[in-house]
Amino acid sequence: MSGVVVHLPRGSGGADGGEPHGDAVTLRLGPGEVARFGRGSAAIPVELCLADQAISRLAGEIRVTDDHWQLTNHSTTHSYVVENPEGAGEYLRVPPRRVGAPIPFEFSRVVLPTRGDVTISFQVFAPDHLYLDPDAMGVPWGNSTVTAYSLNETATYFLVLVALCEPRLRDQSRVAVPTTPQIVERLRGHPTCGALTARAVSSHIDYLAEEKLRIGGPDSHDPDRRNGKREEIVGLALRFGLVREEHLVLLPPPAAAGGRERQAAR
Repeated sequence: MSGVVVHLPRGSGGADGGEPHGDAVTLRLGPGEVARFGRGSAAIPVELCLADQAISRLAGEIRVTDDHWQLTNHSTTHSYVVENPEGAGEYLRVPPRRVGAPIPFEFSRVVLPTRGDVTISFQVFAPDHLYLDPDAMGVPWGNSTVTAYSLNETATYFLVLVALCEPRLRDQSRVAVPTTPQIVERLRGHPTCGALTARAVSSHIDYLAEEKLRIGGPDSHDPDRRNGKREEIVGLALRFGLVREEHLVLLPPPAAAGGRERQAAR
């Protein structure tokens, strides 16, 4: 894998004087690199500073290997929980003093126990999980081919990708790529997407562009480029067959044409 992305959302680093503490932090780690987390100090610097008295100065570390990432728990008393936000309640517990626990999830939320009401957690994205070419199954690993674009078809970002591609798959013409509000509305009927927000959809689009399909440039967060970025995502996904007609069954049933016409007439 080329690396992982570690993200500490703004205000998620604990409480300082009763108020959410800390700016957002995003780290990109390549194979062999390590990021340490904890309260930190002048003598014990950490890349992710977590402000809570229940968290050790050096609480743990993330280490990236060639094909996965590992979590080490330096605490002598507290277990840490690694959740799979994309799964059905999946999680694993990393006990005190555990060294190099391998984490299998593509998306992970690392949660640390605290004494306060503010949850302390950070996210780890492993965008380069590899999947074998189905046509190469049954041959020795050394002769098999891995996919150029590693996509998890059970993940929410893949549903967003299918929704982006749907109009062109159904119409086979250069119709406009759906907007973010249209994707939110299109996925509303899906069992796992009822609470999906426009901000979450935008984050999934950024993730697809920058990490999964690797089309993000230095100005990829420019609002003026967002429509162009969606066009690039759809163009690449359809050109290489990453999204095909059979994937449309992953989406909720489309609204009946008659129903749309009646709604427009109101």
